[in-house]
Amino acid sequence: MNKLNINQWAEEDRPREKMIQKGAEALSDAELLAILIGSGNTDESAVSLMQRTLAACNNDLNELGKWEVCDFSRFKGIGPAKSITIMAALELGKRRKFQAHSERSTIHCSKDIYELFHPLMCDLAQEEFWVLLLNQAARIINKVRVSRGGIDQTTADVRCILREALLQRATQMALIHNHPSGNPNPSNEDQRLTQFVEKAAKVMNIRLIDHVIITDGKYYSFADEGTLYA
Repeated sequence: MNKLNINQWAEEDRPREKMIQKGAEALSDAELLAILIGSGNTDESAVSLMQRTLAACNNDLNELGKWEVCDFSRFKGIGPAKSITIMAALELGKRRKFQAHSERSTIHCSKDIYELFHPLMCDLAQEEFWVLLLNQAARIINKVRVSRGGIDQTTADVRCILREALLQRATQMALIHNHPSGNPNPSNEDQRLTQFVEKAAKVMNIRLIDHVIITDGKYYSFADEGTLYA
């Protein structure tokens, strides 16, 4: 039995027409993704192909956002071009969420920091280390990525952090990094680095308000746990 192409479906069942008539919210995740890839393969429609693709990641768009081209290529009909289209769309969604949180210009607690950085860091396969710079009123001045690929307690890292804080006239700051393993608990090195940065910042009359370790769905706050040292 030959499959029906999308253009042979009833008009109300075609994803593009359905979106025009009923709005994007009426479409399933698979239908939205089918619009992106445009076509399926010789055995299934774009919608069926995307339903099967989503099933492979438990219908979790956050998990799909972590996929690389090689993950999509396991499915017949999804080559590099279609893979990159899907990845670009998911990245735009992440950036939109990040911009929405960026509008919250004042930091009140560790959850504010987590919600600000989670869209940036939830899909990363390697560690990144960022510093969030604040003024006296805890309003955001800037956020700066200091390193990528792991954290170590080096003088260069601390100098870079303090240099950014001094150049941008920050009086408060927070450290943020991710644990791709999914375990938010700090390592001994995380604890040593926090203590080292906090003491160095204090000399410059800059207050370290927190160090937040981010995973996809959880976080650890040194401030909340009472493990800042000053």
